[in-house]
Amino acid sequence: MNPAEALTHTGIHLQGDPTRVVTKFFVAGQEDVNPGDSRAAPVIQRVLDLTEADVEAALVDLDERFLSRHVALHDTFRDHAGMLTSRLDGASDVSPARALLLGAAFTNEFAIEGAALCNPSAVLAPVQDDSGDASFVMSVRSIGEGHRSSVGFRTGRLSAAGAVTVDEPSPFPILAGATPALNHRLVFHARLAALGGELESTLFVLDELPDRFDDEQLRTRFAALTADDATRTHVDEIIRRMRALSRSSYTVEFPPASSISERVLWPQSPAESHGMEDVRFVRFTSDDGSVTYFGTYTAYDGFEIAQHLLQTDDFRSFEVSPMAGPAAVGKGLALFPRTIEGRYVALSRSDRETNAIAFSDDLHCWNTSEVIQTPCHPWEIIQLGNCGSPIETEDGWLVLTHGVGAMRTYSIGALLLDLDHPQKVLAHSAQPLLVPAEGHRDGYVPNVVYSCGGFAHGDTLLLPYGIADKSIGMATVSISRLLASLTRG
Repeated sequence: MNPAEALTHTGIHLQGDPTRVVTKFFVAGQEDVNPGDSRAAPVIQRVLDLTEADVEAALVDLDERFLSRHVALHDTFRDHAGMLTSRLDGASDVSPARALLLGAAFTNEFAIEGAALCNPSAVLAPVQDDSGDASFVMSVRSIGEGHRSSVGFRTGRLSAAGAVTVDEPSPFPILAGATPALNHRLVFHARLAALGGELESTLFVLDELPDRFDDEQLRTRFAALTADDATRTHVDEIIRRMRALSRSSYTVEFPPASSISERVLWPQSPAESHGMEDVRFVRFTSDDGSVTYFGTYTAYDGFEIAQHLLQTDDFRSFEVSPMAGPAAVGKGLALFPRTIEGRYVALSRSDRETNAIAFSDDLHCWNTSEVIQTPCHPWEIIQLGNCGSPIETEDGWLVLTHGVGAMRTYSIGALLLDLDHPQKVLAHSAQPLLVPAEGHRDGYVPNVVYSCGGFAHGDTLLLPYGIADKSIGMATVSISRLLASLTRG
């Protein structure tokens, strides 16, 4: 049996919506492309030089064009104007209307999905009803101007009969500010060791800190290091690296009244300044039965990539932290939905070519991995990877994989791993489950179908997938038929 016979297309095709825009603080001269010196001072002066009549007319025009695209837009203008107080040179006679125009001059829209919507990951929602249907939350990679990626969300339902519906998203996406979170000492050790440099001074700072420490505790150790800089080298560089790494640990909380589809996780730290890419969410059940949602994703700063971890209970409050270790290098780390013999387990592709299994005691540091699958079939001869977290079945761990073949064509396949020893492969797909079909080949990156994860509801696997890094399709898969199609051994 061909694995593709287990798959049913739903006909659902999600496209990016360029009208879903957010507001960002904008400073002329410091654009993302070719940034230079700030031109804030002359812009402010030009607004101050306008007549009150010109100010009022400009506001009327702005309201006509933008009020319908945002919630509480004037509040945003006021907030942005408040960030300019130190540059107003004591100008206390600025009228409310002029303050709004000042804020508008330092605001721009960003179309979060203006370039693409792709690479989804779907999980069972935190709250279910007794209808027999499965409610789900699906993260999406939203790509806008400058190829900057953020994380958006959709919601939907999978019926017991296998019918899929996706809810219309809110027309008004919202962002939330970040607050510092606790840092992980082991992650600092591993990340800084990988960067190289003077080990003695690094240990001087870290070894006096607890396993989890806040930024104030880190600053105290910086002060001690600086006081001893006469006998040390590269003190400024060590502090710079640690400060940058500490900014990768933060929390984001959205208003309780907001809907899931309104919420957008925007890059907050230097490590992800150019994008949060390809989140792989998993509904993780701890040994005590409690449930947490983890999402591993690729942080991209415009030059380098790193694995980071999202954690949430409700898709409203999120904690973000960096990951470390040789097995967490590169893209595509995907967590198993529970521990095995007391240890966390993940799919890894740290060598950029093969599928591997990694174990960890603390979720954040992944030091070793064991290769379980190497490319051998024509549709995967260039490289392999995973398509999200494994799904537990009675027969074993079902893993959706991606293989890259000639003409850089991405297809989706499958593996079956032993439940107790996941480094043991029980079966694999000799032929792909899903290939880029005619009509689904063209896009930003042609000839690609790619998923960051689905979930099981009874015998049905919901498989959302990116199409050519441009849009999203959705399919359902009979788990029993897929397992029957796999080649054993």
